[in-house]
Amino acid sequence: MTGCLDGVRIIDLTANVSGPFGTAMLGDMGADVIKVEPPGLGDLSRYFGPVRGGMAAGFAVINRNKRAIALDLHAPEGRDALLKIAQNADVVLQNFRPGVVDRLGVGYDACKAVRPDIIYVSISGYGDSGPRAGDPVYDPVIQAASGYMMVQSEPGTDKPVPVRNIICDKLTSMSVVQAVTGALFARERGKGGQHVKISMLDTGLAFLWPDAMSNLTYIGDMPPMAEIGDLYNLPRCKDGYVIGFAITDGQYQGLCRALNRPDLAEDPRFVGIAARVQNLHKLSAIVTSEIAKYTSAEIVENFSREEVPGSKINSRADLLTDSQIAHNGLIVETTHPDAGHMRMTRPPIHFEGTPSSLRRHAPQLGAHTDEVLTEAGISRDEIARLREKGVLA
Repeated sequence: MTGCLDGVRIIDLTANVSGPFGTAMLGDMGADVIKVEPPGLGDLSRYFGPVRGGMAAGFAVINRNKRAIALDLHAPEGRDALLKIAQNADVVLQNFRPGVVDRLGVGYDACKAVRPDIIYVSISGYGDSGPRAGDPVYDPVIQAASGYMMVQSEPGTDKPVPVRNIICDKLTSMSVVQAVTGALFARERGKGGQHVKISMLDTGLAFLWPDAMSNLTYIGDMPPMAEIGDLYNLPRCKDGYVIGFAITDGQYQGLCRALNRPDLAEDPRFVGIAARVQNLHKLSAIVTSEIAKYTSAEIVENFSREEVPGSKINSRADLLTDSQIAHNGLIVETTHPDAGHMRMTRPPIHFEGTPSSLRRHAPQLGAHTDEVLTEAGISRDEIARLREKGVLA
């Protein structure tokens, strides 16, 4: 069976993570993704993290299901070759700084001229206009600008703490998937192609807002309340850390049973959700003290028996042996032709009739240049000439 985007061709001009992770997911769903990189170094994410067989681990994961060509878009011949490929493409994505693709001659208007119903997705850091539109960004910069680092700070402190993960890059990529599939659907409904714009700042803040910014949502005099994140308590047990997250009255009663503290179920300070929120710090201190008496396996078993939401806090290594992750078949092993035996997660979405799959491993720089250019109608003699000039690799 083929994926749900089988037959869709995507030109991926993006680099690093904010685009490539999204195009990998589109490739999982069956799209023919053509990754375009400059000759020489290519996408700089090829060099970050453990490298084996000329392939960085992160790059191998977020550039699966793609073909790769190396093309110098600064050269007129490179621009012309890209536009020739675009004639038979459905989608073009780019994450250059605003204005760069237009100066290169491969912006929306240029691509639309050769494919009138093209869907063109532009990814930026701050947006395509405004006081910071031209500034370079990476994920931690957007984390700072969109509030993540202050939201992550320990309650009662004003020391910012980063999310130690490229969360804004990956959230933007997920928005890319939503944007591309939505635009393709609109085109099928007769709405034509369009230019779609996504900024990391907009995506990051929109994702953060519903829970972390609830005290800013209603305008006017409102007493501040604890945000959901402030309720998180990570107590230590005998052999590690766990989380128990009892919200409803029924879950709280279960927590009291799980801790073998029936007296807490009748304690007036904690009867009812309003009372528990008001006395949150006192309750957290008691729960932390009680959980310290158990191993992680013991307390998690108690949580499960009493239907209290909770889990051991897994280390990276724990993920490889977690029983539910194993049952889900989430982490798969595969063999990259250059990097060798490796692990990655399978596509997380299950399509019954059009399953996502790993069809191609992440390619080396320019691995499919000749193949793709030949498909676009460029002769072998012309390909050889362009290679000799350094326009492609």
